[in-house]
Amino acid sequence: MIPKRKIEVVEYSAIWAQSFSEISLIIAECLGNSILKIEHVGSTSVPGLAAKPIIDLDVVVPARQVLPDVIHHLAILGYEHEGDLGIAGREAFRRVGEDVPYCEARKTWINHHLYVCEAHSRELARHITFRDFLRANPERALAYGYLKQRLAAQFPHDIDLYIQGKQKFIEESLQQAGWVERS
Repeated sequence: MIPKRKIEVVEYSAIWAQSFSEISLIIAECLGNSILKIEHVGSTSVPGLAAKPIIDLDVVVPARQVLPDVIHHLAILGYEHEGDLGIAGREAFRRVGEDVPYCEARKTWINHHLYVCEAHSRELARHITFRDFLRANPERALAYGYLKQRLAAQFPHDIDLYIQGKQKFIEESLQQAGWVERS
């Protein structure tokens, strides 16, 4: 049995924004006009917020029709397509090594998750709404950081319970942000 990785929540680091910029530049150069933009989402995108030191990137595409081309080019960079993992409108990719995305510098990159989202997908809208709400409400971001630290201490090896423990806070924040569930 493979031991589960320990959940670690650390204080905010400016390195996260810098790493996002460097990684997204390589991806954007490779994907060119196939994409609209790349969004830094998740807790590492909110200045001052404690987080698991894993960058979340949402590569935004205009339509599903470009997905085969995007999958092909991301494979060149070392990303393996995993499918939607049960979340419609969002395709997940995993890194095949610590040096992904491949580049001339042959650099070891910070851990990150890469998703490709259609521009009008529900999941992309949720990510952006939650990120922007936390950026605009530092006291709420601080409370979220404390919650995540508490959950990481309570469930250090159970990512499912850690994620479950955050759901109510996320849903309440989205509601406060004026989120309207789309079908």
